Amino acid sequence: MQLHPDNILIKGFLFCARLGTTNLYLYLQFVSVFVVSGCSAFAKADILKINRPLIMDLQLNRPICFFDLETTGTNISKDRIVEISIHKVFPNGEEKTYTFKVNPTLPIPAETTAIHGITDDMVKDEPTFKERAHEVNNIIKDADLAGFNSNRFDIPLLAEEMLRAGIDFEMGNRNAIDVQNIFHKMEQRTLVAAYKFYCQKDLTDAHSAEADTIATYEVLKGQLDRYPELDNNMKSLSEFSTRRKPVDFAGMLAFNEAGEECFNFGKHKGKRIVDVLNQEPGYYSWIQNADFPLYTKKVLTAIKLRGFNG
Repeated sequence: MQLHPDNILIKGFLFCARLGTTNLYLYLQFVSVFVVSGCSAFAKADILKINRPLIMDLQLNRPICFFDLETTGTNISKDRIVEISIHKVFPNGEEKTYTFKVNPTLPIPAETTAIHGITDDMVKDEPTFKERAHEVNNIIKDADLAGFNSNRFDIPLLAEEMLRAGIDFEMGNRNAIDVQNIFHKMEQRTLVAAYKFYCQKDLTDAHSAEADTIATYEVLKGQLDRYPELDNNMKSLSEFSTRRKPVDFAGMLAFNEAGEECFNFGKHKGKRIVDVLNQEPGYYSWIQNADFPLYTKKVLTAIKLRGFNG
């Protein structure tokens, strides 16, 4: 079927609008493919969508640190960092990457080394996290935080290491963007698949902290480029990528429907924390002396002190 040039131009605009872009290169690519092949514009959508460049820059009011941890295991309270990589992006577009090996002060299990490739010999002469803590804190203290599965693992474990090193780690004054949660809400995949899907690249060095960190940064930009309904705003992305508003990182404490802090485990699960602490004061002491995450204990103490001040 022969189409008038005006119709081709109009379809080109409609196609680009469908993809949520005003990219001139993509528009010209559409028109040229349409003219050469004579095919339906929307039949070409999937082909051209694959070639769509990543053009979305983050809209930042403050720096944001994409980070990834390699650790001795997955227990937030007991396991330790063996490598941390931070990719810091500034509002002016400047980017800096920091990668540190860390002596965890305990053996790295063989099954964990099989995943990230870091052995005891590779970190035995490296500084401990306590020795690195102030350097890491100086990098991230003015920034929002982002990662892949970071809300459930990297941020909680980093908080434990910081508190263990005597640094008062807080998330109340910054946003946390979990790129995995955005991905799962939109596509249901893993980081390797996300990198392939959004960036059309193969993640060849997965489970290297630096490679995972850079990939996560690029995936977030790809998500913003692909989904125009996502607001390019760190607070909005933080809210969207959070499965529920946390009280503590480990999920031991949760909000009820009225927005009140409740215990989320054990015999008092679902009960308001202030009520339990008033009725059973010894429960607070038991938690403080038991093997709970340090950040959970810190939050519980803040709630208890708030009751005294109120």
